Amino acid sequence: MSSFLEHTRSLPASYVPEIALHQADDAIALWERTEEAAGGARLAPPFWAFAWAGGQAVARYLLDHADLVAGRSVLDLAAGGGIVAIAAARAGAARVVATEIDPTAVEILRVNAMSNGVSVEALLGDVLDDTTLAADVVTAGDVFYSREMARRMLAFLDRAAARGSLVLVGDPGRAYLPRERFTAVAEYPVPTTLALEDAEVKATTVWRLTP
Repeated sequence: MSSFLEHTRSLPASYVPEIALHQADDAIALWERTEEAAGGARLAPPFWAFAWAGGQAVARYLLDHADLVAGRSVLDLAAGGGIVAIAAARAGAARVVATEIDPTAVEILRVNAMSNGVSVEALLGDVLDDTTLAADVVTAGDVFYSREMARRMLAFLDRAAARGSLVLVGDPGRAYLPRERFTAVAEYPVPTTLALEDAEVKATTVWRLTP
């Protein structure tokens, strides 16, 4: 864990400055260092080391509309560094569970939650085929980046919506978001970096899934 923290800095998120996350200045350099620390093993890219636009948009929306989550349970999927989960906890959620498939992301998420003074339950594993995991509010930031991920994510979100969950997704214009299934509830100009995106500011929409 310490090797990862050595190569990141705790910085305010660009569009949600109330929340600080451990972030990397250079994605490729961090990826190389983490693989070196693992003895040359092939590791997943450190997606957790950046505050992606989709997650920032959902976090901003929750902080500005705290009534949506206050006193309720929240499940955040593909949580990365935890910005959405932390925002939900800050907004007064009774319980926040954040899921990730990357063990390092889970550890960093816990560190980020602690440093922001909130309680988040970090769950390691692929939950998209789980038919029992439920919450009052289900969130996901920037998850429609591939056809297969979009298919599996939408199936999970559909099940959640059918059970009565409020489903919110943040997306900066990814190709595989089925827009016809969603209703836009907010749009934000989220500052980002050319190292990650094709523009320094991404118009990012928060969408509500239509059951």
